[in-house]
Amino acid sequence: MIRKFFPAVACLLVCVVTARAQSNYAVVRGSIFDPQGRPVAGARVQLTSTVTGAIRTVAANDSGLYEVASLQPGLYQLLVESKGFEQAAQTIDLEVGQQATIDLHLRVGSDRETVTVESASELLKTQDASVGEVVDQRSVESLPLNGRMLIDLVLTVPGAHLSHGAATGDMSSLYWRPGQRSAVSIGGSRPNANYFLLDGATNTDPTFSTQNLSASPDAVQEFQVQTGSYSADMGGAGGGQINIVTRSGTNKLHGTAYEFLRNGAMDAHSFNQMESGNFLVQNRLWRVSGRARAARREDVLLCEL
Repeated sequence: MIRKFFPAVACLLVCVVTARAQSNYAVVRGSIFDPQGRPVAGARVQLTSTVTGAIRTVAANDSGLYEVASLQPGLYQLLVESKGFEQAAQTIDLEVGQQATIDLHLRVGSDRETVTVESASELLKTQDASVGEVVDQRSVESLPLNGRMLIDLVLTVPGAHLSHGAATGDMSSLYWRPGQRSAVSIGGSRPNANYFLLDGATNTDPTFSTQNLSASPDAVQEFQVQTGSYSADMGGAGGGQINIVTRSGTNKLHGTAYEFLRNGAMDAHSFNQMESGNFLVQNRLWRVSGRARAARREDVLLCEL
C-alpha cells in the first residue's frame, strides 16, 4: 500500500516545493561574528521596514547564522544586538527576488552603544548565477509609457528587444486580447518563450505564452527581468523571466494625480492639413485604482488620496 501511494506523495511534495520557490519575496541571510571572527550564538537580529514599520525578529543559531525570509521588496533597517556587544545597525534596500548575504562583526562594549554602518558595500549575488536587471519604482514612475503598457519597460533591460508575431496583439485575428502586446524577445529567444509572474503567481497566458494581465504602472512597485542562467525555481519557460511586484500599503497617507492630454497643438502638419480640424483631442483622467473618469475636452485635474 505504501509503495502504491509513494509516487503520488512524491509528486505532491515536488509541486509544493515548486509553488513555494516561485516567489517575489526577498531573503536576507548572513553570519554574526565577534572581533576575533568567532560566531556570536543567539544574537538578536531585527529587520524593520521603513515603509510600513513592520518588524521581523530572528535569533542567530549556535554557528552565528541567521536568515529572514519572505520579505517584501523595499528599504529596511537591520539591527543586531547581543549581550556584551555594541549594537550594529545597517540600512539595506531589497529588490524583488533578491537573496542578500550580509555578515556583521560586533564590537565588544556596553549594551547601550550602537554602531551604525553609514555606507555598505555593494551586495554581491552569491546564491545563484542568474543574469538580469531590476526595473525599480523610480523608472516605473518616471519613464514615459505609450498606452501605459508596463511591458515596454522590459525593453530597457540589456538583451531585450521588440519582436513580432501574435504577441503584438495586432497581427493575428486569433489573439483574443488585442492591444495587450507582449512581443518582447529576451536573450535571443522567441516572444512566446517568456515567463511572467505577478506577486509570485503565474501570469502567463496558457495559449500564447504571453502576459496574461497587464498591471497598471501605478500599482507596480518594481519588477525583475532575468535574461539567462536563472535557477530552477524560475524555469517556467526557456526565455526571459519577468517577475512583477505590486505595491503594498504604507504607514503614511499618499496618492497620485495625473491626466492624459492629447491634441494637435504641438503636432507637425502638412500644408494640406492646415485647414482641417480633424485632429484627435482627448483629456482623460484616471483614478489611482485604475477606474476611468469621463473624458472631457477642457482641462481638468483629479486628485484622489
